[in-house]
Amino acid sequence: MSSYQPEENGLLNVVDGRTSLAGSNRMEILLFSLGTTETFGINVFKVREVSAAPFITRAPNMPAGVEGLISLRGNVIPVLSLAKILGLAQPGEPLGASMMVTEYSKRTLGFLVSGVDRIIRVEWDKVRAPDNVASSVHNYITAITELPDGKLVSIVDVETVLATTFGDAVVGNITPIPDGQNYEVFYVDDSGVARRKIAEVLDKLGVKHKHAVNGLEAWTRLQGMASHAQQTGRLLSDELDLILVDAEMPEMDGYVLTRNIKADSRFDGIPVVMHSSLSSEANRAMGKRVGVDAYVAKFDADALADTLRPLLTRGHQG
Repeated sequence: MSSYQPEENGLLNVVDGRTSLAGSNRMEILLFSLGTTETFGINVFKVREVSAAPFITRAPNMPAGVEGLISLRGNVIPVLSLAKILGLAQPGEPLGASMMVTEYSKRTLGFLVSGVDRIIRVEWDKVRAPDNVASSVHNYITAITELPDGKLVSIVDVETVLATTFGDAVVGNITPIPDGQNYEVFYVDDSGVARRKIAEVLDKLGVKHKHAVNGLEAWTRLQGMASHAQQTGRLLSDELDLILVDAEMPEMDGYVLTRNIKADSRFDGIPVVMHSSLSSEANRAMGKRVGVDAYVAKFDADALADTLRPLLTRGHQG
C-alpha cells in the first residue's frame, strides 16, 4: 500500500463539503493496512489528515498501545499504535510508517498504521455486522464491507479502541427527571460501548428505554410500534417521547433513519436527537438537513442529559 504524503491532504480537506452524502445511505472510508494481509477502514469524516509517521516523544505512565505524544500545530496529542491495540503487532516490528490524525468525540488522536491506501465510497446497506472476523480483532471491528474485487474491509470501532485504551467515559451525577418513569426513549447505536453508556445516562435520568443495534433494525421496530399504536387508536407520541440515533450504522445510517422518521406522520411530535462521535460542523449540517431536532457529540454524559431533558419534558410541563 502506498502512503499519502502530507501535501496530498487535499483529499481530506474536501470532507467538510460532503454534506450531499446526508440521507444517501453512503459513507466514504479511508482504507489502510496494519502490516497483515487484512484491509481495514475508518470513516473519512473522522480523519483530519494523513502524514508520514512523525518523531514521537515517549512519555511515562502511558496506557498500553499509546506510543507517546506529538505536538501538532500547537496541540499535544497522544499517538496510538493500532496494530498493537488490535493484537496484530509482532515484537520488534516497526510501529507504522503512516499516521492518521483523527478527531473523535472531541478528542484528537494520532493512529500509527503500516500504510494508507485510498478513499472509497460504500453503500451502508452493503455494510454488515462482523460475524466471521478473526477473534483477536473482533472486539475492535464495528462492521465489514466488501470491495468490488471481493476483498473484505474491516471497519474499526474507534469507540472501543478509545474505551480500551483510555477507559470508559465516566458518567457522573445526573439529576433525575421528575416522574421519569413516565417517559420512554428509543435509542440505536451499533457500538456496544456506546449503548452501555447511553443506558447508564437514561437510567440516571430515571426514564424507560428500548434500543436497537443498527439503523435497519431500529426502523423495523419503530414501524412496528407505530403500526401497533395506529391499530389501537392511539398516538405513538403518547407512548414514545424521544428517539436517539447514532450517525454511522451498518445497513441503514442515522441520516436515512431520521429522514424516514420525519417523512412518516405517525412519528409527529417525537423529537429525534442525533448522537455522534463525528463532531465536525459538516456532520451537524448533515443532521440538520435530514431534520434532527438536536445534535450532541459523543461521549459527554452531561451534554447528553442536558440535551434530552428539555426535549423529554417539553410536552409535559404546565
